[in-house]
Amino acid sequence: MSKNGTTCSFLYYSSAIVIAAVCMAVINTSLLTSASAKSSLSMIEAKALLNSNWWGNFSSTNHCELMGITCNWAGSVTHLQLGRKCHSIGQEVSFNSSAMSPYCSFLFHPRKLESMNWTSLPNLEQLNLLSCNLTGSIPEEIGTLSKLTDLYLSRNNLEGLIPSSIGQLTNLTHLDLSSNRLSGPIPSSIGQLTNLTYLNLFSNQLNGSIPPEIGKLENLDHICIAGNILSGPIPSSIGQLTNLLSLDLSSNRLNGSIPSEIGKLKNLIQMFIGGNILSDPIPSSIGQLTNLIHLDLSSNRLNSSIPPEIGKLENLITMHLGVNSLHGIIPVEIGDLTQLIYLNLTDNLLKGKIPSSIGQLKNLEVLDMSANQINNIPTELGHLSNLRNLSLSWNQLLGQISPIKILYQLQYLDLSHNLLSGLIPKELEQIKFLENMNLSDNYLNGTIPTGLTNLFYLRHLDLSHNNLSGEVPSSLCYIEDLDLSYNRLKGQIPQHRYDCPPLYEARNCSKKKIVKFTLIISLPIIVFLAFLAFACFRCHKAQKNKIEARAMKNGDICSIWNYDGRIAYKDIVKATDDFDIRHCIGTGGYGSVYRAQLPSGKVIALKKLHHLEAEEPAFDKSFRNEVQMLTNVRHRNIIKLYGFCLHNRCMFLVYEYMERGSLFCFLRADADAVELGWTLRVNIVKAIAYALSYLHHDCTPPIVHRDISSNNILLNSKLEAFVSDFGTARLLHLDSSNQTVIAGTYGYIAPEFAYTMVVTEKCDVYSFGVVALETIMGRHPGELLSSLESPSTRNIMLADVLDLRLPLPTNPMVVGNIVLVARMAIACLHSKPRSRPTMLRVSQEFQSYRKTFATPLCAISLLQLWNAEMDFYPINE
Repeated sequence: MSKNGTTCSFLYYSSAIVIAAVCMAVINTSLLTSASAKSSLSMIEAKALLNSNWWGNFSSTNHCELMGITCNWAGSVTHLQLGRKCHSIGQEVSFNSSAMSPYCSFLFHPRKLESMNWTSLPNLEQLNLLSCNLTGSIPEEIGTLSKLTDLYLSRNNLEGLIPSSIGQLTNLTHLDLSSNRLSGPIPSSIGQLTNLTYLNLFSNQLNGSIPPEIGKLENLDHICIAGNILSGPIPSSIGQLTNLLSLDLSSNRLNGSIPSEIGKLKNLIQMFIGGNILSDPIPSSIGQLTNLIHLDLSSNRLNSSIPPEIGKLENLITMHLGVNSLHGIIPVEIGDLTQLIYLNLTDNLLKGKIPSSIGQLKNLEVLDMSANQINNIPTELGHLSNLRNLSLSWNQLLGQISPIKILYQLQYLDLSHNLLSGLIPKELEQIKFLENMNLSDNYLNGTIPTGLTNLFYLRHLDLSHNNLSGEVPSSLCYIEDLDLSYNRLKGQIPQHRYDCPPLYEARNCSKKKIVKFTLIISLPIIVFLAFLAFACFRCHKAQKNKIEARAMKNGDICSIWNYDGRIAYKDIVKATDDFDIRHCIGTGGYGSVYRAQLPSGKVIALKKLHHLEAEEPAFDKSFRNEVQMLTNVRHRNIIKLYGFCLHNRCMFLVYEYMERGSLFCFLRADADAVELGWTLRVNIVKAIAYALSYLHHDCTPPIVHRDISSNNILLNSKLEAFVSDFGTARLLHLDSSNQTVIAGTYGYIAPEFAYTMVVTEKCDVYSFGVVALETIMGRHPGELLSSLESPSTRNIMLADVLDLRLPLPTNPMVVGNIVLVARMAIACLHSKPRSRPTMLRVSQEFQSYRKTFATPLCAISLLQLWNAEMDFYPINE
């Protein structure tokens, strides 16, 4: 190689090395600068979190380790999640300290959003402070979080305006400011949030009009602005939200008309515009919403006829057009809504006939056309085989009551305040599940059909203000709420149902003559056989008394039924070390419970009763007879009572042993409560309902538990529920009637007991409601029980009261079951006993329920459950 070539090569490689060195220096400088910048940003964020004082004086050197904080690889905060979520956004934080706030355990007292330096968190993507007891206002600085995609500030105590700077959050997809005290108008800048898919401003104090800019949110699929004081018209620009699935503008002061552009929302599944001041006609374009499942236009001032186009909504399940000024006739096209379950046209000006096409609504369960000017009951109404609730009261119905014998599922019938005449049809006797019937304020004549006593579930009957005559059937005393006033009836007024003659006697009175004749013919034979039986009985009793006297002397009377072994008092003493406290697994109002392992290896539970009446022979006899009856109770969800043991020192009951203890203890241990998932909790509530229904309706005589509480619900190894102590209160007061001084556990006792001192099945129903709520809440409902009928309490959302130790369910079937449990519980907690359902009704609801929910739990209020609206919010069967 030449010298020149060598020189060139040297210069080439030297230059390359110099350039590489310079590049490396630049890169290192850049990396150091970047790392320094990132370190600086991380320090700024840590300082902002520290200065907020939300976590107290945290000592951790890494702010990314704080509760609810998530950082990216560079240590910058991207997620701040400290609240309970309705949607699956990252990892839910678990709080176990009972001393902390129910929702955000890091908050020892109310905090303000203003105390956080939001400009120091530029990389924040998700901010969830749902139910965190925040006060103050939403700061303008919130608009600096340009990367924010999810903002949840619902269920706090925030006040003031929604800042206009919120329009700067252009990456936002979810915005939930519901259940606060925000006031003022909805800022027009909200129209800049073009990526928004979910908007919830429910239950605030927002006023002004709905900004037309809302029509720019073309990606929106859910909008809820209900429960405010918004006024003005519904903007026509709402028709641009073509991706919308759910629209809720209810409970405001919106006026004007429903815009015809509403028909462009072809994907809409549910539309709630009730509780406003809307007038003018219902637009015919509503017929274009063919995917609609739920429609509520109730409590407005709509003053048109029902458009026939409404018959095109073939997927509709619920339709509520009640409390308006709708007039004209009911369109025949309403019969095309074959999926309809709930139809409410109450309190309008509708007139004429109910179209015969109504008979095509085979799935209909609730039909309310009360307070109109309707004048007929079509025979096709009898084709509605699933109908449970029928109200045609306060109309102008003429003539006789049409036969409706095919409505076998009917539970509520109200034809009051009409012009009906003629006889009460005997076909009503075939509606076996009827619970409430009101035929008052008509012109009905003739006698009261005695066959009404065959309606075993009938609890409320109002036949007042008619022209009925004849004798009052004495068997009507079984009806709890009976009104026969203002008729021409004669005879004695039926007394309370506890004073009734035996049921078999009352319902076989029509055969008295036959029975009398039979007795006269067979009297000599009966007398002779009775004499022989009496003689045998006396001999047997004398022999038995000798045996029992001998046993009493020895102080060892044990009687165990349905148990594959023999035990004696000495076995019990040995197994429990003479009832040593080490073997005690619980103590209640009636006694202490011990675990005992018998010589055979069998483990049983012994309830040693506090009472000492075992020394009284009369009590001994009554006690054994009562236990004998209770051991015949057989139900898969009732703990087995094997028998009893009476001794001159004590008396105790022998029960099946339950490995996992009581529901009360299970719910109070965090680890156990987490093990008890939503499906298991629903099954526990169902099991209690089935057991109580059996005791009330399948036992003869009916057994009232008297002490339903979470302490008396036991769990086996599979976490299946069993009702225990179903006869203890009764056993300890054998000489008393239903009037008693002991009737349950404090916090579970029905309110009417305080002034009636009478225990009925409805007392058990109330106690069941408490336990059902306790099961899904994870704690005793406490003050919620006394404030359920308060309007402020009813605005609480269902998600707010559920057990915080479990993530909210997302499976539609599980959600549906939880809503059903809550609805049934609230119904059972009604302050008026007669308004509570029977346990049979509750168990039937649980058995027949097969519905799923699209509505998230955070959108369901206790008010909706109180009004039983959620019974009609399924998306499919």
